[in-house]
Amino acid sequence: MQMLHIVNKSPLDRNALESALRMAKSGSTILLIEDGIYAVTKGNKAEGQIKEAMKNCSVCALWPDLEARGMQDTVIDGIKQVDYNGFVDLVAESKSVMSWL
Repeated sequence: MQMLHIVNKSPLDRNALESALRMAKSGSTILLIEDGIYAVTKGNKAEGQIKEAMKNCSVCALWPDLEARGMQDTVIDGIKQVDYNGFVDLVAESKSVMSWL
């Protein structure tokens, strides 16, 4: 795996997701955590961008954050949902990690 991009801000709040998507190269992974999980829900303003990114990158969302916000049933098809152990695995498998604040 190339680079892991971690986004924790809502796509409605900041442009962190747009920056991460712009910088993510093919083969990278984008992990949405905290309020960033709103980007992977059906019908949100970033849905088109996420679907486009999924053509070249792996897009994941942290399951406990989805569940805490009651969004676990609205996730875009094809998004990989990971738990905390999966989060650690993604970090360990990546050449480098970038957190977008």
